[in-house]
Amino acid sequence: MNIPIFLLLIGLPLVIGLYAQMRVKGAFGKYKKVRATSNVTGAQAAREILRAAKIHDVEVREINDLLGDHYDPMRKRLCLSTDVYNTPSVAALGIAAHECGHAIQHARAYAPLKWRMAIVPVTQIASQMLPFVIIGGFFFHISGLITLGIVCYAVLAFFQLITLPVEFDASKRAKVILQQMGIIQPGGEAAGVNAVLNAAALTYVAAFVAALGNLAYLLLLRRHD
Repeated sequence: MNIPIFLLLIGLPLVIGLYAQMRVKGAFGKYKKVRATSNVTGAQAAREILRAAKIHDVEVREINDLLGDHYDPMRKRLCLSTDVYNTPSVAALGIAAHECGHAIQHARAYAPLKWRMAIVPVTQIASQMLPFVIIGGFFFHISGLITLGIVCYAVLAFFQLITLPVEFDASKRAKVILQQMGIIQPGGEAAGVNAVLNAAALTYVAAFVAALGNLAYLLLLRRHD
C-alpha cells in the first residue's frame, strides 16, 4: 500500500479526532466559566428535566471523571462529572440536559438507542480483540488476524454509525428543553450550549471516521495479501 493512501485512511481520522477533542475541551473550558442566570446546577437541571418528562426511576449521581458524563441505561443512572454536577454554568447545563436526552430516549423506546444497546455486547467483544488484531494484522500482516480485524472494525463502524443519530437527537432534545423550561436564556446562553454540544457531537463523527478508516485499511491489506 502506498504512503498517501495510508495517511488518508489512518492519519486523517487521527487528525479529526485530535481536532474534535480540542474543540470539546475548548468549548467546555470557555463555557464552564459562564454562569447561567437561572443559577441552576447540572444536577438540579437534570432532576428538573427528568421530573418534567415524568421519569422517576433514574438516579442522578456524581462521578469523579472529567467529561465522563453518561447515561447508563442498564442501571438507569445519569452520571455527571463533578464540574457538571455542582456547577451552574452554561456548559454544565448543556451536558446535563444532553444526558437527560438519553434517559428520555430510553423511556420513550427511541429505536436507534435500542439498536445500540442490543449490539453493545458484540461491540465489547470486538474491542477486546483489537489489541491482537493491531499487533498481528497491522504490523505482521497475519492473514487470519487481518480477517478478524475486518470483522471487528465492521462491528465498531456499525456501532459508531448507530451512535450518531442517538447523540444528535439527545443534543437536539437538550437544546429545546433547556429553553422551554427557562433553565437557559435565549442569546448568549443558548449559543454557549450549542457550542458545547456541537463540539461534543464532532467527537462521535471522528470515532465513526476512525473506525471506517481502519476498516478500509484492513480491507486493502487483505486485498493485497
